[in-house]
Amino acid sequence: MVQKNRSVFKLPAAALIALLLTACAAFEFAPREETAPPHHGPKSFLNVPYGPTHNLWGLIRCYLALDPADPPAVPADLLAGDFKPEVAAPDLARIHSPDPERIQVTWIGHSSFLVQVDGLNVLTDPVFSRRASPLPFIGPERLVPPGLDFKDLPRVDAVLLSHNHYDHMDRDTLRRLGDGPRVFVPLGHRRLLASWGLFRVSELDWWQESPLGPVLIRAVPARHNSNRGLLDGDKSLWCGWAIQTGRGSIYFAGDTGYGPHFEEVGRRTGPVRLALLPIGAYSPRHLIRAVHVDPPEAVRAHLDLGARTSIAMHWGTFALSPIPPSEPMAEPPLYLRRALKEAGLEEDVFRLMNIGETLLLDR
Repeated sequence: MVQKNRSVFKLPAAALIALLLTACAAFEFAPREETAPPHHGPKSFLNVPYGPTHNLWGLIRCYLALDPADPPAVPADLLAGDFKPEVAAPDLARIHSPDPERIQVTWIGHSSFLVQVDGLNVLTDPVFSRRASPLPFIGPERLVPPGLDFKDLPRVDAVLLSHNHYDHMDRDTLRRLGDGPRVFVPLGHRRLLASWGLFRVSELDWWQESPLGPVLIRAVPARHNSNRGLLDGDKSLWCGWAIQTGRGSIYFAGDTGYGPHFEEVGRRTGPVRLALLPIGAYSPRHLIRAVHVDPPEAVRAHLDLGARTSIAMHWGTFALSPIPPSEPMAEPPLYLRRALKEAGLEEDVFRLMNIGETLLLDR
């Protein structure tokens, strides 16, 4: 009976996984016309330069375990069997009275940070929901609660959204924030946000910029894709963000594969004082490398950017490699430490924060 029940639920589970996995499938077309930006295609947006792509069939093959597993990046005996990320109690006094002369960052979990600089409070890809999924009862679930309770947030001045995947653009969280914060999004999201009751929206193309009080918000390229369903692949743009301040830039990568854009971002928005870089959900590598960096590539990105400090994100919160073979949840931070050592870098230049921890950068 148990086996029969499992088979009953396998099809809807597979359908949901197919939907979530198309969120990391690439749908690329040729450029629209010579006068259009190269990342604007005739039917969708594109990654530039045009690079490796993968398709839904490749993802289904992995889900059915038809392709070989990636070799382990870290010996299995070093991995915790029942992984839970380290959690710190939030420093609410510091969060509600930040030093206006310094950059302060609190990791809420996954790609969600509270960035405090020049008297501003900025959220990146805020997700406070229990699941990163279109359905409330199935899909990637949090390993631990958000590092900062929603009720403990300070006044939020702005929200930076990198793209529309469910682990980065959460409808319920955005509705709770309401129309008070100014929301920055890449092209193609204004109508969706308006349907959620959000109208203070600044929609930018790559390299476009908009002032926010004393800082400048700039959309920068990323190598990823977009969709919230099965029929809207790459109809909206994806991006990273640079918050350009008098103390240097704060770069938020969003989701991205490795590419020459890191060096370009460093050159055009630098000096980069702080980079928030993803290190997780990189397996199976032959498919996911097009849209997600792994820890060695994140270290290369840190160097390409010329970042003074980087912080690891996009790990330890949701199990986002739901197709076998996936990397163990405990692997990304150990893999990052190994990559830093191989690059001859100290661990304090690329920080692994605890969820809920606040980091205050030196002047």
